[in-house]
Amino acid sequence: MPSRYAQWMYDWEHRLTSVDNNRVVRPLEWGLEWVREWPCRNGFSPGHAADDPEKFFLDYNCRILAASDEFYSYERPTDFQLQRREVQVFSTREVPDPRLDAKVKGTFAQFLRFTSPVRTPYPENNFANARWFPAQGRRAVVLLPHWNSDAIAYTSLCRVLNLLGISVLRLSMPYHDIRMPAEIRRADYAVSANIGRTLDAARQGVIDVRCCLDWLEEQGYTRLGIVGTSLGSCYAFLAAAHDPRIRVAAFNHASTYFADVVWHGQSTRHIRQGIEQKIDLEELRHAWLAISPMSFFRQFARWQKKSLIIYAKYDLTFLPEFSRQVVDEFARHGLDHKVVALPCGHYTTGETPYKYIDGWQLASFLRTAF
Repeated sequence: MPSRYAQWMYDWEHRLTSVDNNRVVRPLEWGLEWVREWPCRNGFSPGHAADDPEKFFLDYNCRILAASDEFYSYERPTDFQLQRREVQVFSTREVPDPRLDAKVKGTFAQFLRFTSPVRTPYPENNFANARWFPAQGRRAVVLLPHWNSDAIAYTSLCRVLNLLGISVLRLSMPYHDIRMPAEIRRADYAVSANIGRTLDAARQGVIDVRCCLDWLEEQGYTRLGIVGTSLGSCYAFLAAAHDPRIRVAAFNHASTYFADVVWHGQSTRHIRQGIEQKIDLEELRHAWLAISPMSFFRQFARWQKKSLIIYAKYDLTFLPEFSRQVVDEFARHGLDHKVVALPCGHYTTGETPYKYIDGWQLASFLRTAF
């Protein structure tokens, strides 16, 4: 039986999860059309996969794992530009909070914009966006928010890091805020019942991170790191496993296999509901191996770096047992890492007082890790 504190925390998590009441249940789609522009094909075409798309994706994942540096490779953008524009919230809730819009009204900021090397059918998503928080010095991080975050989440953390002499590029992940196609109200295309599109979104997220590192290098930053929360943590790990420039990494909520989070997580129940009649967890795990952190510890260990792993003891989205498996893998590979277990859940990490505890852990680690 859970303790009183644990039950109170679980009840709070359930209340916070239910705030988002516009989740859409969609049926399983294999999304073979998303494969056409991927590397690692070597003549491996989706044209003959219609009869057995599951086998096609399982085989393709094996190809990617054998040549993941190629899968996450890209052509460096040539159109980097800083734009000054008014800050917008881009809320994903059914009923946006008008107080947030009022809070940022008339506020302007700088945003790095460039054409993403990964092209999708959605023009909005093809133009990458990262809010720029500059500071003096040569240290900089790329920050990736959580799934379905609005465009002003984590700005307070960015400013705290600025006070510590760390510049921040807060990247809008694929299909989030200004990159969201007009046909959806949430970032549903980043994680969904469409197998191919979810893989493609993760690949795009990783490559966009690497492009941000390119720009930071152009600006003279020599000590580079990454910070990711939830889905952003997954993208951050994949980027750190495939880019030697990342020497400091903070994973705010961490998990093993992409499919396990979707299958067991509280905030992805609607995805499981749409697919579980057609695919089981084991099949889904293999279909998404190429975007699962657990697949890439060997690649992650290639370059020396310092890592922070934060997980929540009462997390109903990234289950704590999965996070502890991540910690075990860091230890098994002899990686330089620090572990923090917060006394809260996934959503309550963003609530008082836990958001301050979390922010302090992130800031204090980054202050000394470079």
